[in-house]
Amino acid sequence: MTRPLFAAVYFVAMAAVIVGVDIAFFKTRILERLMSNVGIVLVFAAFYMRFFWRS
Repeated sequence: MTRPLFAAVYFVAMAAVIVGVDIAFFKTRILERLMSNVGIVLVFAAFYMRFFWRS
């Protein structure tokens, strides 16, 4: 039960960061918004794989 809960909280945190950056910096810039969103997702994925990935 804890692993799915952690994944949900991690996903919500990532979504909150993406929305916050979009609203704060890139309201009208579409390409920059897309690039920053992809970058944020890649950073979150790298952080997850580095610290929370279980083999």
